[in-house]
Amino acid sequence: MRVCHLDTCPVGVATQNPELRKKFTGQPEFVITFFEFLAEQVRDHLAALGFRSLDEAIGHSEVLDTVSATQHWKAHGLDLTPLLHRVELPEGAALRRVTGQDHALEQSLDTELIKLAQPALDEGRAVVAAVEVRNVHRTVGTRLGYEVTRRTGGEGLAPDTIDLTLTGSGGQSFGAFLPAGITLRLVGDSNDYVGKGLSGGRIIVRPAINAAFRAEENIIAGNVIGYGATSGEIFLRGLVGERFCVRNSGALAVVEGVGDHGCEYMTGGEVVVLGPTGRNFAAGMSGGMAYLLDADLALINPELVDGLGLEEADRSRLHTIVTAHALETESTVARALLADWDEAVRRFTKVVPRDWARVVAVAQRAEAAGLGEDETTRQMMAAAHG
Repeated sequence: MRVCHLDTCPVGVATQNPELRKKFTGQPEFVITFFEFLAEQVRDHLAALGFRSLDEAIGHSEVLDTVSATQHWKAHGLDLTPLLHRVELPEGAALRRVTGQDHALEQSLDTELIKLAQPALDEGRAVVAAVEVRNVHRTVGTRLGYEVTRRTGGEGLAPDTIDLTLTGSGGQSFGAFLPAGITLRLVGDSNDYVGKGLSGGRIIVRPAINAAFRAEENIIAGNVIGYGATSGEIFLRGLVGERFCVRNSGALAVVEGVGDHGCEYMTGGEVVVLGPTGRNFAAGMSGGMAYLLDADLALINPELVDGLGLEEADRSRLHTIVTAHALETESTVARALLADWDEAVRRFTKVVPRDWARVVAVAQRAEAAGLGEDETTRQMMAAAHG
């Protein structure tokens, strides 16, 4: 129906509206029946090709019919021969995976981090440690985060129970899915997807103290930082690439400049950009808040959001965030802003989804009026639908 983002799903699937959800009549048994029919149809296709199982069919590219694909007008002239070429193999050689892959997890940096964090994992005692990191180390902190979550569930540990400083260059997905209680301080730089799926942890990335360059003019991390984050904090002293905080739903992120498509599809949380932004900022942004320094309104996608001035509550909150960024990263940009805050705060623009702002205003009025949860929800739903 193409209205999934409007909370008006007429069949009650993509909605939290209790009245619309009543319209959903599906049962788990329906899914089971569907897959039974699907499996039977797969068996029919395999039998027609002379195979008894999917394992037997794997690798036999010679039975693929490419005529209908290559004769389509969009694929005119396309030659699939190199892609589907079948290499001659000895009699009886396997065409599918027959041995398990060794992921060499014991060689990952997290194996060392888990050992260092053992007192925190076993007894909840604070751990502070420092290690070196290279860009071949991917998803640093994710296995450690798993150990925390396995022991504590979604609650995690107390803030900064595990406080690790890593020096060097972080690989892909540094700090992915990091839960509460873990703080990763990276002195150096990192690749894409820093803080992907962040779930309560804290990530600070900053250049070395003796770096010979101006942090606010250089890249500190790659693309798609904070993708799908649900909670936690990210402080980045420097510039990052495109699609910063895409689908962020609850984390706080501070950075000193972003590329194109920042805050795309963001549904919650807070973002502060203390520097330039690329084009198409806030495209599809339906929730949360962003504060931009010296914003160029022409670069903001206006479909769902407005660029507004700050209210007193915004100024107070922003001061707290910028102060935290200065403390965590020793940012010269943040320190300069704080040195003349009364003047600096006027340079900020608040980017807020207009529908989300309307719902928040209704909720605040309902709370002030002492309305019950059901009535508050009803009024919020009415506000969401205009």
